[in-house]
Amino acid sequence: RARLLAALHRHPVSTIEARRELDILCPAARVLELRREGVPILTYWVTEPTDSGKSHRVARYTLQVRA
Repeated sequence: RARLLAALHRHPVSTIEARRELDILCPAARVLELRREGVPILTYWVTEPTDSGKSHRVARYTLQVRA
């Protein structure tokens, strides 16, 4: 959760990026845990290629900007 939250403070993070670069095997579960702690995370759906070159519809997470 700490790695994901730190990354979200820098930029949006996709499921593929979380797995590949942050070594988070189940990003959706970590996002759910952070949301339960009150972290305002938004989800957008995008299509990204995997390392094998196949395109997948995945979540991209970003922190909600509070006004």
